[in-house]
Amino acid sequence: MGECECLVSESVGEERLVAAANYIIKALSSNIRISDDGKKVLADLCSKLSLVTTQNYETDVVEVEINERGVGDVEEIESSFNVVQEKIMAWEADQSMIWDSTTLNEACEYLNAADEARELVGKLDSLCLSKDEYGYELLRKAHDVLQTAMARLEEEFRHLLAKSSLEYEPESMSFHVVEDTVEDGSSSLYHDESFESSVRSSSVGRVLENSIIDLVNPDAVIELRGIANVMFKAGYDQECIQVYNLLRRDALNECLLTLEMEKLSIEDVLKMDWVTLNSKIRKWNRAMKRFVRIYLASEKSLCDQIFGEEGLVSLSCFVESSKASMLQLLNFGEAMAIGPHTPEKLNRILEMYEVVEEHLFDIDTLYCDDIGYLVRIEYHDVLKSLGQSVRATFLEFEKAIAANTSPNPFAGGGIHHLTKYVMNYLMILTDYRDSLNLLLKDDEDVCPNSPSSSLNPSREEDREGEFSPMARHFRSVASILESNLDEKSKQYKDPALQHFFLMNNIHYMAQKVRGSELIQIFGEDWVRKHYKKFQQQATNYERASWNSILQYLREDGIQNPGSTSVSKNVLKDRLRSFNLAFEEIYKTQTAWIIHDSRLREDLRISTSLRVIHAYRAFYGRCNNHVSDKLIKYTPDDLEGYLLDLFEGSPKSLANTSRR
Repeated sequence: MGECECLVSESVGEERLVAAANYIIKALSSNIRISDDGKKVLADLCSKLSLVTTQNYETDVVEVEINERGVGDVEEIESSFNVVQEKIMAWEADQSMIWDSTTLNEACEYLNAADEARELVGKLDSLCLSKDEYGYELLRKAHDVLQTAMARLEEEFRHLLAKSSLEYEPESMSFHVVEDTVEDGSSSLYHDESFESSVRSSSVGRVLENSIIDLVNPDAVIELRGIANVMFKAGYDQECIQVYNLLRRDALNECLLTLEMEKLSIEDVLKMDWVTLNSKIRKWNRAMKRFVRIYLASEKSLCDQIFGEEGLVSLSCFVESSKASMLQLLNFGEAMAIGPHTPEKLNRILEMYEVVEEHLFDIDTLYCDDIGYLVRIEYHDVLKSLGQSVRATFLEFEKAIAANTSPNPFAGGGIHHLTKYVMNYLMILTDYRDSLNLLLKDDEDVCPNSPSSSLNPSREEDREGEFSPMARHFRSVASILESNLDEKSKQYKDPALQHFFLMNNIHYMAQKVRGSELIQIFGEDWVRKHYKKFQQQATNYERASWNSILQYLREDGIQNPGSTSVSKNVLKDRLRSFNLAFEEIYKTQTAWIIHDSRLREDLRISTSLRVIHAYRAFYGRCNNHVSDKLIKYTPDDLEGYLLDLFEGSPKSLANTSRR
C-alpha cells in the first residue's frame, strides 16, 4: 500500500511540475517585463533542469551499453576466468611451495595465472556490473581468486627471499668489481686494504664507490622481482614491501652480530671499563667501514634489483629495512661522544670521527631525499658530537698536563714519565693531522702559549706549522709540559740535579720532535730553540756540580805568605778537600741517569775537559811537593771514573779499585 501511495505522489508531483513549466513558457511568450530577481530565479531553474537532463541521459547510455555488449563480454570473461581459477585453486590444494619445484615452468605458469586474474578483475570492473546480479557474482568470485593468488605470492615471496639469503661472510664472499667513470672520463677504483679487493660504484650513485656483494642468490633475485611486479600491478605492493622489510631487517641485525656489534644502550657504554671500551671501539670502527661500504651498498643494490631503480619504492624499502641497524651503530658513537673526556680516549675518538667523516658522502647518497632524512641527520649529529668531544678532550689533555703533580722528585733526574707520555701522545696524534687542524680551528684563541707569528719565509715547513691550529695547540702543550717540568725540578735539593733533570727532559722533547713527523708541525725553529735550552741546562749543571770543586785546584793561595814558594800544607788540604768532594760527586752522580747514549757521552767529554785539564795542572804541582802516598788519584784515574757517571747505578770510590 505504501509503494502505491509513493507512486501516486510521484505522478501528481510530475503533473504539477509540467503544468508549472507550461505556464512559465506561455508567460515568457507574452513579452512581459521581468525584474532582476525574477531573472535570477529563472536562471537557477534553467541550471537545475539541465543537470536533471544530463544525469538521466548518462544513466540511459550505461544501461544501453550493458544491454548491448555486457552479455557477450561477460560470457567470454567467465570462460577465461574458469581456466585461471582452476590453475590457481589447484595449487591451493598442494601445500608445497611453488618456487621449490624442480623446474621454473610451474612457477612461471602460476605467476602468469595470477596476472591474468588481475586483468580479468579489471575487465569485469570496467563493465560496471553492479546492477547485474549474474555479472556481480562473477566479479565477486574473480576478486576472491585474485586475493587467494596474492596471498599465495606473498608467502612464496617470503619463503624464496628467506631461503635464498646468503650469510654475511666478507672473507669468503665474492665481489662484483666494476670500474667507475668519473667526471673527466678517466676511471678509478676504490681499494679497501682490509679486504684486499677492489670495489665498484653501485646504482646508489655514480660516484659512490663500493664493494657490491651478493646478499641473495642472483637467480632468486630475478624470481623475486617477477613476483613483486605482479603483486604491485594488482595493488598488493604494501604486503610485498612489508615482507621484504621484515626479512631484510633481520638479515641486517645478523650482519651486525657477525661484526661483533651487539646492541648496547648509552648507559651500557658509559659503564664499561677502558680496556673493554677500547676493544669495542676498534670493533666499531671495523664494523662501520664494512657495514656502510659493503653491506649497505649491497642492500641498496638488492632493493634496486627487486623493486626497480626508478621511483621511491626501492629507496623506501632500503631505508626502512636498514634504519634500525644503522641507528644502533650510531648510538654507540653518540655514547662515546658524550662520555668522560679523558685523555686516553682522544686518539680513539679521533679514529671514530675520521671513520664517520670518511663515510659521510656514502650515507648522504644512500639515505637521500626526505625518506632518508632521519638517518642522514642522525649521522651528521654523531659526526658533530664526536668532533666536539675531540676538542673538549684535547683541552682536558692540556689541563691534565698542567695539573700533573708528583709527591717525590723523579729518581736519578732522568726522563719523567709525563714527558714520555706527552711527547709519544703527540706523535700518535700526527696521524690525525687534517682532522685536528679542522676541529681545533675554533679553539685557537684559547691557547695560552701560542707562538709568535713571525716566520722565516724560506722555510715552507715552518710556515705551515706556525699557522696551523694543530701546531698552535701542540706548541701550547709543549710549553705547558716545560712549565710542569720546571716545577718538578724544584723538588730536588741539589741545584745541579735540577739542571740535570731539565737538560734530560728538554733534550728528549727536542729529539722526539726532530726524529718524527712532529718536526713538520713544530718546525725547525722550535727544535733549534730547544737544543739551545737543553745545552744551557747542561752548562748550568756543570757549573753547579764542578765550579765549587774546581776551586780547590786554583793556583792562587797556594804560596807561603810573603814568598813565591808553594805551601805544602795548603796543597795537602786542597788535595784532601778535592778528593772528598770528587768522591761525593762520584757516589751521587753515578746514580743519576742519561738514557740517550750520545747526550751521556757529550756531557762526560764536556765535564772531563773542565775537570781533568785543571786537575792535571794541580797534579803536576803536587808531584813536586807532596808525597805520592797522599795522592790518591792520577789524572787518568779521574778520567776513567768520569766514565762511570750517569749510568743510573750508584757506586762508591771506597769500593772501587782501578790501580
